[in-house]
Amino acid sequence: MSLTNNCVLPALRREDYSKEVLLAALLLKDEDQKELFQLARERRLAHFPDNRAQVRSVIEVSNVCRQKCNFCAIGGKDQAFNYTLNARQMEMLIDFLYQKGRRVVLLQSGENISDQFIADVTEALWTSKREHPDLRLILCMGDLDYNQYHQLYEAGAQDYILKFEASSSRLFDYCKPNDSLPNRMKCIMDLATIGFRVGSGNIVGLPTQTLDDLVDDLILAHQLPLAMNSTTIFVPAENTPFANEPAGDPNLTLNMMALLRIMNPQRLMPTTSSLEKMIPDGQFLGLMAGANTVTIHDGTPAELEKHFPIYSAKRIRPQIDHFRDILTRAGMKTDNIS
Repeated sequence: MSLTNNCVLPALRREDYSKEVLLAALLLKDEDQKELFQLARERRLAHFPDNRAQVRSVIEVSNVCRQKCNFCAIGGKDQAFNYTLNARQMEMLIDFLYQKGRRVVLLQSGENISDQFIADVTEALWTSKREHPDLRLILCMGDLDYNQYHQLYEAGAQDYILKFEASSSRLFDYCKPNDSLPNRMKCIMDLATIGFRVGSGNIVGLPTQTLDDLVDDLILAHQLPLAMNSTTIFVPAENTPFANEPAGDPNLTLNMMALLRIMNPQRLMPTTSSLEKMIPDGQFLGLMAGANTVTIHDGTPAELEKHFPIYSAKRIRPQIDHFRDILTRAGMKTDNIS
């Protein structure tokens, strides 16, 4: 028997995260959804009493990718231009952001496992941490081997984002034919063992995904040793096998965010640019659903931005004024958004 809506919030408040409760919570709408978001914000405030958001700047350091996932345009057959920044270019961009007041910088790339690329990232990390000891460096570079992860950690990277994308092996294999869920789980555990603060999460709306899949995603994210979790809405990317599939449901994505916050109140969670693309005021709504991290797209050289399309060649790349506005409206604070 399914739960009635008026039973869901009390169950979540007493930390009942059974599949029945989570399934009902994912479907909440209107006033019930507002109450879900309110609970998420209460949980966030309990663990982040200063109500402060982390601000990251991102540098997309390479669009070379061996994965060729069905939902992502990076590394696809129609990618006309490949680029990889060298160590000195990365160092200059990190220093540029530091001088602007940024203290958290995310280096993002496709899954580029070349020895030269890993060496360049390592050198950039060493140099940047030596020059700016208070800088927090996050990596999002895909599946690497244990030794490569360890090398990057020793060079000064503190956080690593590696989304599991889907907890269902069937769905994972369908969306990521060149990877496997066991391998991705091994990478996540390797990162945690080495000492990284790990971020992971899923995508809402992948083709053939079910509500039961999403419930299992919530449970897996809750069980993993994470410091950060996230959920991203599926956006059909041009020139990919999933280009003509329907987009994910923004309300389902927001409910997923709220549940991730409720279940894991101590973790950082971003409000993503893909959500802003899919629904008006999407990133503000993400903050209202419990997010407490924003990413400013001010690190990638302008001439390279179009060559890192991920979910679309027409990506949303939020800048400072946008975040000032939504953080103010959400009643949140931050130290480094000048």
